[in-house]
Amino acid sequence: MAFHIYTKTGDKGQTSLIGGTRVSKGSLRIETYGTVDELNSYIGWAGDYQKQEEVIALIREIQDRLFTIGSALACDPHKEIKMRLPDLREEDITLLEKAIDKINDIVPPMRSFILPGGNEAISVCHVARCVCRRAERLCVGLEEQGEFVAPLIVPYLNRLSDYLFMLARYTAHQLGIEDIPWKARK
Repeated sequence: MAFHIYTKTGDKGQTSLIGGTRVSKGSLRIETYGTVDELNSYIGWAGDYQKQEEVIALIREIQDRLFTIGSALACDPHKEIKMRLPDLREEDITLLEKAIDKINDIVPPMRSFILPGGNEAISVCHVARCVCRRAERLCVGLEEQGEFVAPLIVPYLNRLSDYLFMLARYTAHQLGIEDIPWKARK
């Protein structure tokens, strides 16, 4: 018998967290891990434009970490789950910092704020960065509501948004496209 993608269990606006608890699809927890999923899709798209195997490999690793984050956020924090889930580690954050530093040594120094754009490959990195910041804000919102968010998730997303900014600049550099400086109207 073939596996069906549809279950019909969410047709009334509810879904299950890992652990079985039914919650509204409009809950902040669902919005949060849905945004992490959206981020993962944008990062995959950004990766489609990359040519260097080292960058592609890091993007795939980031996507794996985002699945880790999504699964942590999808757990009912008030129930003990029976399955073993992957975890986020300090070295995941360090890996992003090293990649940021490496790019920073390659791209020209910034002299002003820059506008997103110049090429679709650059723009999608900036969109991913913005979605990453939204995911970070939603995680902080969960914490502010007294909900559990694993301690490394917010710092990871914070660093990831920095990496995505630098990936946009690196992509521009690789394509020979200059940053678009923001010139404030006076």
